[in-house]
Amino acid sequence: MDDLDTRVPDVIRFFEVAPENWIDMGGTLGRRFRAFAERHNFVCHGLSLSLGGPSPLDEVLLRKIKGFLDEFKVALYTEHLSYCSDDGHLYDLLPIPMTEEAVKYVAKRIRQTQDILGRRIAIENASFYVNAPISEMDEPTFVRAVLEEADCDLHLDVNNVYVNSVNHGFDPRAYIASLPAKRVVYMHTAGHYYEAEDFIIDTHGADVIDPVWNLLDFTYQTIGVVPTLLERDFNIPPLAELVKEVERIDNLQRKYEHPPVTQHAHG
Repeated sequence: MDDLDTRVPDVIRFFEVAPENWIDMGGTLGRRFRAFAERHNFVCHGLSLSLGGPSPLDEVLLRKIKGFLDEFKVALYTEHLSYCSDDGHLYDLLPIPMTEEAVKYVAKRIRQTQDILGRRIAIENASFYVNAPISEMDEPTFVRAVLEEADCDLHLDVNNVYVNSVNHGFDPRAYIASLPAKRVVYMHTAGHYYEAEDFIIDTHGADVIDPVWNLLDFTYQTIGVVPTLLERDFNIPPLAELVKEVERIDNLQRKYEHPPVTQHAHG
C-alpha cells in the first residue's frame, strides 16, 4: 500500500476490494482508503452474501454495500456463485447443487440483490473441491442457466475454470467457449497450489502458470477483452515484480483489441 500511495504504475487502471472489509472502517485505515478511493477506480467483489445459501439474504449487509458503492462511485459489484453460510458464516465457498430447483432459487436471490442495490451484478464461477451431492447438469450449463434466469452478468474467473478442470476432469476451453460472451463483464486470473497432480487448491498465493496464461489468451480471443484483475492475496512480491504479471495481461489484451479499452490491477 505504501508503494501505491507514492505512485500507481500506469498499467494499473483500477483496484478491487471486498466491501465487507471496508464498510464502516474508521481510523487511520479508513482515512487512507477514502483518500486513495478518491483518486482511483474500484470494483467491489463480495465474499459473504452466500447467494446459494439456505438462510435469508442479509438485507442489512446489502443496504450497507449499496451505500458503499454509491459513496465511492463503484461501477461494478460481483459475488460468488456459491454459498458460505447457514446459521453462521462457514468461511469457505461451497458448491451449489446443480439442479433446476437450485437455478430458480439462486436466480431469485440474485434478482432480489439487484433490486436492493438498484443495479445489475455479476456472479463469479467459483472453484470447488467436491461436487455437490445432487447434480442434474454440468457446471457451465448451470452457470448459463442461472445467468439467463436471473438476467445478470458474469464475472469469469479463468483460473477457477482451470482449477476445476483439473480437479473434476473437463476441457476448460470448451467450458469457456460455451459461455454467453455478451454477459461477461469482468475477469479474474490468479495463481494456485498443486496439492497433487490431479488436485489444485485455489490460493491466489503464487504466480500465474503458463496453462492459465494460455487459457486467458484463448478467453480474450473467444469472448473478447474485458477488465481483468490479477488476484494476489498473500506471498505478495514487491510491486515492481507484481506489475510484470499485470503487464502480461495488458499485452494479451492488446493482441485482441487496439487500443485496449481497459487495464487491470492486483487486488
